[in-house]
Amino acid sequence: MQYILASASPRRKELLKQILPDFEIIPSVAEEKVNLSFFPDQIVCGLAEQKCDEVFQKNPDKTVIGCDTVVVFANKIIGKPKDADDAKNTLKMLSGKTHFVITGVCVQNKYKRLVEFDKTEVKFNILSDEFVEAYVKSGSPMDKAGSYGIQDGGVVKEFYGSYTNVMGMPVTLVKKMLEEVKA
Repeated sequence: MQYILASASPRRKELLKQILPDFEIIPSVAEEKVNLSFFPDQIVCGLAEQKCDEVFQKNPDKTVIGCDTVVVFANKIIGKPKDADDAKNTLKMLSGKTHFVITGVCVQNKYKRLVEFDKTEVKFNILSDEFVEAYVKSGSPMDKAGSYGIQDGGVVKEFYGSYTNVMGMPVTLVKKMLEEVKA
């Protein structure tokens, strides 16, 4: 069976390699259409489906994996930062507080289509202005939902759930879904 990851994320590529040694990367170019009246888990599942569908239509003989990740704080979805100031504001808002990371996953081939999500609770350390300034200057937060990476030291105090989910791909869930589409 041939596999495609419908994402350009270097973190998703790295995570998928843990369970799938051989796959292609064909990033989705689907326009992300979001209905904000839906719950966050419905939104990420819908976006994962859109990405997966767009790549699957051009590769119907392969198994396609699409993902989308959001941070949810105070019932508000926080995506990737628009710029450095946006990243700083998001980090200060999350400092010392708890939020959720939700990743929607769609796995599709000519036999089956599965859509699921994973949710992890994350608590931030209290972040000093100096830390936030240096962290944003490093560039690391700029391509990540919530303006941070759990793998970056000093940001996250504790989490409950899947570590890899917070990185953008819940590996255990994806492995289970890949086994299900083979059956």
